[in-house]
Amino acid sequence: MNGTDLALTFAPGLETFLPRGRLTLTSRADGVSTLGHLVESLGVPLTEVGGLTRDGTPVPSSLIPEGGEHIVVAPVDRPQRVPGAPLRFLLDVHLGTLARRLRLLGVDTAYQRDDPGDPALATRSAAEHRVLLSRDRGLLRRRELWAGAYVYSHRPEEQLPDILDRFRPRLHPWTRCTACNTPLRPATLADVADRIDAGTRTTYDVYAECPGCGRVYWRGAHHDRLARVVADALATVGQAPETEVAP
Repeated sequence: MNGTDLALTFAPGLETFLPRGRLTLTSRADGVSTLGHLVESLGVPLTEVGGLTRDGTPVPSSLIPEGGEHIVVAPVDRPQRVPGAPLRFLLDVHLGTLARRLRLLGVDTAYQRDDPGDPALATRSAAEHRVLLSRDRGLLRRRELWAGAYVYSHRPEEQLPDILDRFRPRLHPWTRCTACNTPLRPATLADVADRIDAGTRTTYDVYAECPGCGRVYWRGAHHDRLARVVADALATVGQAPETEVAP
């Protein structure tokens, strides 16, 4: 390594983003590029970086290296603390199943099926202080983002526990519409009778409705499967079950 080069050692877990999974790479210090830029140029979004040290001393991502240094790139802490409350998410178009499951758990999760485009997603993240979840590294590198996180798995059953473990949001299961994210409200049979079939009306007497899209919820045949999802999620974040307020 010559005097204008620097060595960057990445923590295990970040090899997902690196060529052939190598954890130590070299980069050129050009006197202009920041450490953050160099890290991202090697493939690692800054959303996945928890800290940087130069020869053992913590440094900001805005530092312009001189060359000859050894940089260690740490992962984000788990649980990751995000400023502001409550924790809210924004998901890109490819994460529809994850969006529905987060809403099932009562987590405020913005998502739309029609892709609004990267600039619009990044702008909304900043405007609404939402953590953008995506598997698109380019999207996570946009400077207008308020906060973001890479979704490491393409399998929904692995995505949910990973996000829950990383952020540990407070869960309020059964309180949001899985279709549009609006908080649910209790409803009587009379309130929803014109929106459900005769068999449902004679079988169930506990309902909830969405004041946003009008969808009706009850404890149907799908309830046991969803209850298992909820139980696993509560265990992941270490939260005791709450009283179920909506089907």
